[in-house]
Amino acid sequence: MKKILITGAGGFIGGFLVGEALARGYETWAGVRASSSRARLQDPRIRLIDLKYDDKEALTRQLSQWAARHGAWDYVVHNAGLTKTLNRKDFFRVNAGYTHTLTEALAAAGCKPRKFLLMSSLSSYGKGNEQTFEPIRTDDPQLPDSDYGKSKLEAECIVRHQTHFPYLILRPTGVYGPGEKDYFMEIKSIQSGFDFTAGCYPQHISFIYVKDLARAALMAIENEAIVNTHYFVSDGRAYTDTAFARLIQDILGKKHLLRVRIPMGLVGIACLCSGWAGRLAGKSMTLNRDKYFILKGRNWVCDAAPLWNDLNTAPDYDLRRGLEEAIAWYREAGWL
Repeated sequence: MKKILITGAGGFIGGFLVGEALARGYETWAGVRASSSRARLQDPRIRLIDLKYDDKEALTRQLSQWAARHGAWDYVVHNAGLTKTLNRKDFFRVNAGYTHTLTEALAAAGCKPRKFLLMSSLSSYGKGNEQTFEPIRTDDPQLPDSDYGKSKLEAECIVRHQTHFPYLILRPTGVYGPGEKDYFMEIKSIQSGFDFTAGCYPQHISFIYVKDLARAALMAIENEAIVNTHYFVSDGRAYTDTAFARLIQDILGKKHLLRVRIPMGLVGIACLCSGWAGRLAGKSMTLNRDKYFILKGRNWVCDAAPLWNDLNTAPDYDLRRGLEEAIAWYREAGWL
């Protein structure tokens, strides 16, 4: 039985990656901190490991001992990372620093996988062309404007320049699905009868349902022809923020909705105030300085055709089907 390590397994995407690996028959190891939630990791087949990312020597010893007992993992999916934080330096410490520590410790411990997959982000490129609205392509320059995007780009560079083992980098666009919290805020707002949208002009966006992302990741890591390369991951379609909201409204069955477009100047003030409130409360907020750059960008559409072509498949979910399934989950779970 092949073995796989999935870091960040306690999070939204991580839980679905673990589920996909189990469904494919892997001996599945979930990298999860002792302080992290394990609500998504209840299957008794899951094997847990708390990796010591903060100390390369300690992590190397830990992996050496693990490999002596179990042998090396066949595949490693490095999904752990920060998407929001009170201190911008933490983006680089965790998203880039932990990536460097893990790749070096795997090599030093004689625990080299057959392939290492880094789960990155479309944010590592920054927004696309806002005049032509052409999809962002992998050969476009990477010019992130958010600290999160810059830290993910730094992590990508670490993986691309290491020579210990073959790698693969996936850059999902907006990931949604059961249990996701940021898009859920918009769903909940629309359920309440309000649609607040950032910017006076439509934002062009792309999405990927979390189950399609997990399936694509496992298919790509298993494909021996896909090595030392990188892809965007979306469902292959482009939407506007207005179309997204109307689709949610239709699925929820809301006949009346107050739509409000908020100028970016006011959005910036709201993000700053929310960030300050978060620092006072010691809590990372959804609206913050870094989030402002993502909200400000008008083109977040990417070209995912190379990935689906190389996998010889297509996404199972379009946006409507994915939202229907996610909203049904939110209702059953009592979130709505």
